[in-house]
Amino acid sequence: MQMNSATAPCPPSSCSTSSTFPPPPRFTSVSRNSKSPLPLPRAVCTSQRMYRFAGVPNEAYLSSNTSTNYVVSRYSFGWSETQPILPKQSVNKDLSPLAALVTSKSQNFSTASLVGDEKIGVLLLNLGGPETLEDVQAFLFNLFADPDIIRLPRLFRFLQKPLAQFISVVRAPKSKEGYASIGGGSPLRRITDAQAEELRKSLWEKNLPAKVYVGMRYWHPFTEEAIEQIKRDGITKLVVLPLYPQFSISTSGSSLRLLESIFREDEYLVNMQHTVIPSWYQREGYIKAMANLIEKELQNFDSPEQVMIFFSAHGVPLAYVEEAGDPYKAEMEECVDLIMEELEKRKITNAYTLAYQSRVGPVEWLKPYTDETIIELGQKGIKSLLAVPISFVSEHIETLEEIDVEYKELALKSGIEKWGRVPALGCEATFISDLADAVIESLPYVGAMAVSNLEARQSLVPLGSVEELLATYDSKRSELPPPVTVWEWGWTRSAETWNGRAAMLAVLVLLVLEVTTGEGFLHQWGILPLFQ
Repeated sequence: MQMNSATAPCPPSSCSTSSTFPPPPRFTSVSRNSKSPLPLPRAVCTSQRMYRFAGVPNEAYLSSNTSTNYVVSRYSFGWSETQPILPKQSVNKDLSPLAALVTSKSQNFSTASLVGDEKIGVLLLNLGGPETLEDVQAFLFNLFADPDIIRLPRLFRFLQKPLAQFISVVRAPKSKEGYASIGGGSPLRRITDAQAEELRKSLWEKNLPAKVYVGMRYWHPFTEEAIEQIKRDGITKLVVLPLYPQFSISTSGSSLRLLESIFREDEYLVNMQHTVIPSWYQREGYIKAMANLIEKELQNFDSPEQVMIFFSAHGVPLAYVEEAGDPYKAEMEECVDLIMEELEKRKITNAYTLAYQSRVGPVEWLKPYTDETIIELGQKGIKSLLAVPISFVSEHIETLEEIDVEYKELALKSGIEKWGRVPALGCEATFISDLADAVIESLPYVGAMAVSNLEARQSLVPLGSVEELLATYDSKRSELPPPVTVWEWGWTRSAETWNGRAAMLAVLVLLVLEVTTGEGFLHQWGILPLFQ
């Protein structure tokens, strides 16, 4: 197993207590360079480009373009109009394309005018992971009980928890083997706590004392626990920062929906000003940090220029992207493009590809799949492969076991002779400093929607309250349509679909009987021991 680490451990220290804020930030765009042909086809971003205002104040632009509706700034919770995608031919000299890095200028500004007596907090959101083998089944239950992970038809949503119990019991033995192979538990909490401490220290160095909190979605410290601590500390302004570079329904979206439900039920939180940074894959500091790690790992190969750079991202069901409007795939592909452009500036022009890992269940997920792609690369004669975990900023089971063990073994069996893996960012200095800049740059917009200055190729709104963010997203998504709308006789796709539905209904009925009665073949086989 490969246990790479590019950064030193993050030491603990005490929280700081006073600070200042910058005026609204300005960004500079770095245009893309044309790419040279690659031996293998690369991922191409198929999403339609959006454009942002180039140094034009919101009010001035809106007053001169009354025929177009844009996101409306508003405090706290409320509605927002979605920002349209502008056709390329309608773009004038005041607009610039968003397929570019976001360059931070926050260090040039004083923060004194915006802090005052406010107590600033930063809430880092992450997945969470079992810390011991005894935690594995409960963690899996929390994961699969999330309707953003397993999306049941409305009629069957009452079965969400029984189904989660069933899946967690079935998957727990294999998952425990995986966690046992990486030390008996996930290191995610330890690493995220270290990132939070380094972020706090970086904010202090940039004259912004803020308390940084960690809220996990599926394990301790749960998001609810972090919110309670935020209330006890009397935080008055909060920046919500998911530790997922790219936005997805199943990651940032799930955490934001949980926050929305928590905020709605608490008067203190309703009145607390906050903003959300939904994704930050296009930030220059993040891109440079990833390029630094890739460049360093390439030097471990005898012939660095012959190494295939293999970006492996966590997958999501295809329906999330094609039918529910999840921007994850488009943001992931653009992220890879930006990293490769940064490497090209350093005269690194290796071939590269992108694939998606960690799929589960019978439904189709984003393709190409990581395991199938590794086999294909071996068949094409690739001998050196450098794996890059592109959607992970911390080491956990998907990197330490799935990539380092399973995929490495598969690669060697497929004819790939030399294997390397880029470590997750962890507490890499450039990365942490850029996250601090992102927090500082968001502060002028705490309590209000941001439109132009902070917008940089966001498929959702760039910043805004939890409810506004989700309202804008939900206005663009549609209900997952049924595969067919009418019955057709014969050996047809319609008939197969309805047969599948009938079979699924029968399985769900049997599962309910098993759970409610505590008897049945699943108990006889020992699959559901908890219900005996």
